[in-house]
Amino acid sequence: MQEAEISLEDSLMDLVQYQTFQYFWDGAEPVSGMARERIHMDNVYPQNDQNTVTLGGSGFGVMAILVGIERGFITREQALERFQRIVAYLGKADRFHGAWPHWLDGPTGKVKPFSKKDDGGDLVETAFMIQGLLAVAEYYKGGNEAEQQLVNDIQQLWETVEWDWYTQGEDVLYWHWSPNYGWDMNFPVGGYNECLIMYVLAASSPTHPISPAVYDKGWALNGDIAKDTVYYGLNTVLNFYEHNDDPIGPLFWAHYSYLGLNPKGLKDKYADYWKLNVNHATIHYRYALDNPKQYKGYGENQWGFTSSYSMRGYAGHRPGKMDLGVISPTAALSSFPYTPEQSMNFLKYLYLDADSLVGEYGPYDAYSQTENWYLPRYLAIDQGPIPVMIENYRSGLLWDLFMRNEDVQAGLAKLGFTTDQ
Repeated sequence: MQEAEISLEDSLMDLVQYQTFQYFWDGAEPVSGMARERIHMDNVYPQNDQNTVTLGGSGFGVMAILVGIERGFITREQALERFQRIVAYLGKADRFHGAWPHWLDGPTGKVKPFSKKDDGGDLVETAFMIQGLLAVAEYYKGGNEAEQQLVNDIQQLWETVEWDWYTQGEDVLYWHWSPNYGWDMNFPVGGYNECLIMYVLAASSPTHPISPAVYDKGWALNGDIAKDTVYYGLNTVLNFYEHNDDPIGPLFWAHYSYLGLNPKGLKDKYADYWKLNVNHATIHYRYALDNPKQYKGYGENQWGFTSSYSMRGYAGHRPGKMDLGVISPTAALSSFPYTPEQSMNFLKYLYLDADSLVGEYGPYDAYSQTENWYLPRYLAIDQGPIPVMIENYRSGLLWDLFMRNEDVQAGLAKLGFTTDQ
């Protein structure tokens, strides 16, 4: 590759990382310092929710801030101040047996219901937040007095999540609990999806751990999780059908749990997690090349499907029945570690040929050339994985930090995982 081409590619990665980082820096809700659920540049908001903060998106956001330090966008000291604000806020915010809700009202720290009965603890969103905070703690470990205090405060938040309580005494983790509706939402989490990190953290907890049986019987469905299929010439490795009509899932399943959990060399009795994610992303790419529904634009420069905005509201885009002609930039861009060449082609397309699809905080959430549609809007859970996964591709920063955590290492060993590290 020519030197000029390498320089262009580095510059484009720098730019998209800077812009998406800014969503979590300049775009943060001011009281909490956390990530707003959404930022609409057209100022059209549903339910007047521009000050709603998201737990999962904020977990991705604290990792994006670490990227900001390493890439020179901000200083270590500036980031420390923001992390102190976030951690203090989380310590006072509504929690339910240690788990935060999906949404908080930014100014008050009170729960904002995600839906009628989803007004209590959300263990999955909590796991995404803890994944990010543990990476922050590893980054500042061994630092000055203020940094050590931050590490201790994060450890306190980590130790007060009651993972085992969310089993209801059964061999499975439940997603939600409400102080008003109890377990009415009744969502036991099992079969492959975005929630692997929740089970890893639950097993890793130094204070409220689950047993390996909860992972094997609940998450892995007594081994049925390993019933894979072949799609576009590649093994899916695990069974995506549990929550799907299609043989493969949306691409956020290859991102959210792996912002910190390093899939390289990660294996257990059910899967090789590197192969799982590389195949997942490559299937999306091959599907776009095949383009069975003949949507405009699909091909080697435009690919990747995940849950995002669409012409008809929020939708779980993926190859197959749920392909609505919508491409979500986070899908391909957050897959850089798995499909570097194909992801770079998409990055070049966005910034060199389709810059109308890019704004202040990076690529807009989704677009459809078939429908001639896009909106200047962003979602935290889609912007956050972009700078983090690109950084994991470039330097392995977040993978190195998270995997260094001694509790995490013990939890992985307990569940029978092996790593190459």
